[in-house]
Amino acid sequence: MIDIEVISDPAVAIAALDPIRSALLAELAQPASAAILAPRLGLPRQKVNYHLRALEACRLVEVADERQWGGLTERLLVLSAKSFVVSPEALGAVAADPKRSKDQLAASYLIALGARIVREVGDLWKRARKADKQLATLSIDAEVRFASPAARAAFTRELTEAITELVSRYHDASSSGGRDHRLVIVSHPLP
Repeated sequence: MIDIEVISDPAVAIAALDPIRSALLAELAQPASAAILAPRLGLPRQKVNYHLRALEACRLVEVADERQWGGLTERLLVLSAKSFVVSPEALGAVAADPKRSKDQLAASYLIALGARIVREVGDLWKRARKADKQLATLSIDAEVRFASPAARAAFTRELTEAITELVSRYHDASSSGGRDHRLVIVSHPLP
């Protein structure tokens, strides 16, 4: 089971976001059948089975096991990934895009950058998995407490200078065998 699946198909996003199906997904970290899930959710088994089949058709869940009970087969389903995220790609032309923002210091621009990361890296990772290859990425996640707005401004200036120097040292536009990478550094207050 993969850690995270990026949903880019609008129909799959709709299926995952349906309240009943979303509740079923939350219950399927461990294998379970319609008969097991129905009492947990207070729904008829037939209704649960209907929604499970829809989730299975979207590949959000998969068969983990089948058990025979007399003449019946009980299918145990489990999530196809530990968690899911909906790509902005599912929204088509209205998806967030940093190209539409004029203010790079605005929260809306930061959100659009996050959306682009989900869209681009989600697509690259899906293609890498299909090709049975690794996707080279780098993530740095740190927390910093600034003593004052002046300290935050100084940090921003020094970080910008350091990154600019590193990029200019390693960027080689003339390298025919090179591969372009996107570097995004963000900062926001903790919730």
